[in-house]
Amino acid sequence: MSDSTASAPPVANPAERPVYVVGAGPGGLAVAHALRARGLRAVVLEKSDAVGSSWRGHYDRLHLHTTRRLSALPGLAMPRRFGRWVSRDDVVRYLEKYAEHHDLEIVTGVEVSRIEPSPDGGGWLLHATGGRRLDGAAVVVATGYNHTPLVPDWPGRDAYPGEFLHASRYRNAEPFAGRDVLVVGAGNTGAEIAVDLVEGGAKRVRLAVRTTPHIVRRSTAGWAAQYTGVLVRRLPVGLVDTLARPLARVSVPDLAAHGLPRPGSGLYSRVGQGAIPVQDVGLIDAVRAGRVEVVAAVDAFEGEEVLLADGTRVAPDAVIAATGYTRALESLVGHLDVLDPRGRPVVHGARSPRDAPGLYFTGFTNPISGMLRELALDAEKIAKRIARRAGSGVSRLAG
Repeated sequence: MSDSTASAPPVANPAERPVYVVGAGPGGLAVAHALRARGLRAVVLEKSDAVGSSWRGHYDRLHLHTTRRLSALPGLAMPRRFGRWVSRDDVVRYLEKYAEHHDLEIVTGVEVSRIEPSPDGGGWLLHATGGRRLDGAAVVVATGYNHTPLVPDWPGRDAYPGEFLHASRYRNAEPFAGRDVLVVGAGNTGAEIAVDLVEGGAKRVRLAVRTTPHIVRRSTAGWAAQYTGVLVRRLPVGLVDTLARPLARVSVPDLAAHGLPRPGSGLYSRVGQGAIPVQDVGLIDAVRAGRVEVVAAVDAFEGEEVLLADGTRVAPDAVIAATGYTRALESLVGHLDVLDPRGRPVVHGARSPRDAPGLYFTGFTNPISGMLRELALDAEKIAKRIARRAGSGVSRLAG
């Protein structure tokens, strides 16, 4: 693995250009390997000093909600010793090993700020750290689904005297032992942090919920929820919604009395809106036992109090906002008319936007079948498409 904070290595033949991959997370590494396996030169540009930087910043107890076997990237299985549900630290170890095993060309300490067509129309020009201008035959943007923390602009939040942090800064429950904590947001991150706080000794844990999530068991009698996600991935949305209702009633208890009624909208319909089901890693038991108290959504802050949507007020010692992330692609490619109104790429995988041939995106969807599995599939498709279009314009590996 080439790992440097210097500028990207020069192209040996100026008539040929490498494929630049922006981001050294799972998606970027998988694409780089798939391109290399086809004899094409791929240079991965990473703004941090190591691969998998976002994974390194996740909270300590995080484990994949997808199985080890269905989370491996192309060309390297995850070791059996990692167990069925791989920990955050083992994911980082795997990504490091993946880059080394495939001898990927990675340049660290280089942040790409803008991508635009090359002046000669033959590829793409990347503007990067230190005034670098890098000319690529194609570009794959893999900067990540969870890129920039999103915090709602709640009235009065800036004057709140208690501790306030986004979930991206949460590591473990130790600093919150014996304290009253409000977790805002009932996605997988918020649910898991709430459980972690309870198990870590927080005095009181409340979970503020705006839209009741669908909750599924991570595994039932050895059958991982991911397996079902893979099976229904291509089925009609309405059919999956219909099938999911009776399964939910059988596998998940009714938590309406505890503030979590069954959602009125269908499970797969919600996935299409970007809401992945919450995989239970202790939330159901914690809610039923009253250890995690479900409360209404946050509307505003007033002094030491947090105003909730149902008119009640709470006064926690700390607030943890598990309110998601933005893709933050506007400055990078927003001028190319390749983003939808929500800032997401209009196409992903092996498809390029109509007016931006040779520009690809991976990792900007959150599929029910598992993010890493889909990244692996997309990597092969993207590399195949680039190889098919390459001609003599892409740098090829020696030998």
